[in-house]
Amino acid sequence: MKRMMGILLVVLMSGTIAAAATGPKVLILGFDGMDPKMLEAFLAQGVMPNFEKFLEDGGHLTPFGTSTPPQSPVAWSNFTTGMDAGGHGIFDFIHRDPETMLPFFSASEAKGPMRFWKIGTWKIPRGGSEVLNLRKGVAFWELLSDAGVDATIFKVPANFPPVECEARSLSGMGTPDITGNYGISTLITDDPPVDRDLGGGRVVSVYLDDGNCTADLSGPTNTWRDGDPEARALVQITVDQGSGSAWIKAGDSEIVLADGEWSDWINIDFQMIPLLKTVHGICRFYLMETSPHLRLYVTPVQIDPVKPEMPISTPPGYSKEIAEATGLFYTQGLPDDTSALENNFISDEGYVQQSDFVLQERLEQLEAELDRFAGLDEGLLFFYFNSPDQVCHMMWRNMDHDSPTYAASDHTHEFRIRDVYAELDAALGLAVERAGDDAVVMVMSDHGFAPWNRAFHVNTWLYDNGYLVIKDGSSPADVEMLFGVDWKRTRAYAIGINGLYINLAGREKRGIVQPGAEQEQLLAELKSGLEKVIDPLDGRRAIKTADRSDQVYHGDMIRIGPDIIVGYYAGWRGSNESALGSIPDVQFEDNMLKWSGDHCIAASEVPGILMVNRPILRQNPALVDLAPTILGLFGLEPPAEMVGGDLFSGETK
Repeated sequence: MKRMMGILLVVLMSGTIAAAATGPKVLILGFDGMDPKMLEAFLAQGVMPNFEKFLEDGGHLTPFGTSTPPQSPVAWSNFTTGMDAGGHGIFDFIHRDPETMLPFFSASEAKGPMRFWKIGTWKIPRGGSEVLNLRKGVAFWELLSDAGVDATIFKVPANFPPVECEARSLSGMGTPDITGNYGISTLITDDPPVDRDLGGGRVVSVYLDDGNCTADLSGPTNTWRDGDPEARALVQITVDQGSGSAWIKAGDSEIVLADGEWSDWINIDFQMIPLLKTVHGICRFYLMETSPHLRLYVTPVQIDPVKPEMPISTPPGYSKEIAEATGLFYTQGLPDDTSALENNFISDEGYVQQSDFVLQERLEQLEAELDRFAGLDEGLLFFYFNSPDQVCHMMWRNMDHDSPTYAASDHTHEFRIRDVYAELDAALGLAVERAGDDAVVMVMSDHGFAPWNRAFHVNTWLYDNGYLVIKDGSSPADVEMLFGVDWKRTRAYAIGINGLYINLAGREKRGIVQPGAEQEQLLAELKSGLEKVIDPLDGRRAIKTADRSDQVYHGDMIRIGPDIIVGYYAGWRGSNESALGSIPDVQFEDNMLKWSGDHCIAASEVPGILMVNRPILRQNPALVDLAPTILGLFGLEPPAEMVGGDLFSGETK
């Protein structure tokens, strides 16, 4: 009923949703993070022959306006809904609850059962769990499928769980691993000698007894047991240092790996209730070395696409259909294991190998979807690649001599980014060949890329300038997730990568800034102060724009978002520490992470790309224009809340 009411509301607002007449074939390749300057450079080097041919054959290439801020869940939500964050309500990776001031992931929420029957140490849920997609608005493919258009949406980000409709869709960025996290890998080793949990990773320490050991892999929380313990699956290992190999038994699978070898996908089962409830997952093993120490990396355990524990596709059987056509695959939304590289679980070489598995899987899946698309008379295929985004995040330092971590990087991978672009060029060639001469073909990215050399601690700046106050007797070093902040004296605080909030009376539970004149004065003061911030390292301004949300967004969701969006110049970015509500002791410091490229800066610094095989008539095209453009191609009127316009008619709203 709720779904039907939503459709009726769209009908009333847009004036018409009629069955589409015989329409076109539309193919869209989404290359996350593809940058116009890098693309131009690689075109000049001659490594993008299919892009070059596309342009020679009459294609049009232009920079493409991104979102404010240029964060992936924000940008892709702009693409999906034709609205900006003021409409769809996704402002950052991280939002905050104004009642508790605790941070939470912005795009989805999982709710477990609230009531149980107790039987000894067991708890039997009275009702199921629920996973919610927190994005507001209507996805353009919902409207297409309502009108009878054959639509396939392959891995678009910020679509977990996938919106319920008749379109074929597979969820992308935002899809967790089997634990409900966004990628927890495992390193099994006899060095170091202690277990420890890291951000995005878990070290399992083992002792080799005549070459034998047992380790475990973490699974989902077992809500059927008192205390909600973490389910575990055992892994048996026998190491033969003489031959440089290891025998591994996981579940019903037994494999032998040599040093430097990867396994295929292995099924892993987590028993929740004996004989009654089992959660199915899949993972891959990588034996890095057996000597002088065992180092065995295990990917995050993925949701099994054949037996998904959480909703990852529409219809539900679509993920199984893909697996049967091309094999098991990474279902995790961010499949390249950036955390494993950051935590030194794998080397640069290991990361290149792992990320290449992801890319090759995706290329095979594209070929399978193109086979189907070629047989359609009309319809839409959107197909997404994460590779350019994640390779630029992690391997910018390998090519950029100015990166603080360049010296420590593996320079044999200096051209890894270029190599990934070349692989995507081949994907374009295949797509154009298979789409047919009459198809509308678009290539787009959600944002570009820039170096991230210096981190700015926004909360430290707020603290140093008296806007954020900590409790008496505390020190800034004690503050985590804003715990320790004195809300009776704090006027502004930061949470998320780009968001800054006023401690507003009537909105925040302990707000002190009065709406109206006091609020306006403080906003003007913060904007002016932030845009004058100088990095003492080189005397340059770090912040290009401090945008007021009420001046850049449209829609009633503005009320839940940040009051100011901090946009940095290329080279700077907000720190991870400040994003989670901490107050480091300096305002600026070198970014010493392997995560060395980024895009969460000023939107004008990192536009994406748009390339189409027909003229683009709209001035300054942007992500919000694609949803109304796609609807227009199929003869459908965009809903009134979409703020973009048609790229091919040039009309504005």
